[in-house]
Amino acid sequence: MRATKRHLANITLVVKDYDEAIDFYTQKLGFKLVEDIDLGDGKRWVLVAPNEGQCNVLLGKAVGDKQKAAIGNQTGGRVFLFLHTNDFCEDYNAMKQKGVIFKEEPRKESYGTVVVFEDLYGNLWDLLQLTS
Repeated sequence: MRATKRHLANITLVVKDYDEAIDFYTQKLGFKLVEDIDLGDGKRWVLVAPNEGQCNVLLGKAVGDKQKAAIGNQTGGRVFLFLHTNDFCEDYNAMKQKGVIFKEEPRKESYGTVVVFEDLYGNLWDLLQLTS
């Protein structure tokens, strides 16, 4: 029996505005815009991804009070996403220079170098370079 191959393709991130989210992820984090397709009625299919990413972030504009309440707190205050890098210092300094807000100073852990930052809505991310 052949094993099924699966991978995580997209993760939805609820945002207030498509264009401000695209700007943050492409200009401040250096992600690429993978797709931006007009679906009509104010909806768009917007995918951004790190340059070497295997998983895209789908920027989904919040509709209704329940979704709007989740903006910036999709995980109840826990770190939401983990951005791996092979050059922590370069990425950290570039992001800091572009105005990304870091919640702490970088720290060394047994698994690598890590720092928590927030996106434009306050969702928490880890920038992480794993120990080889």
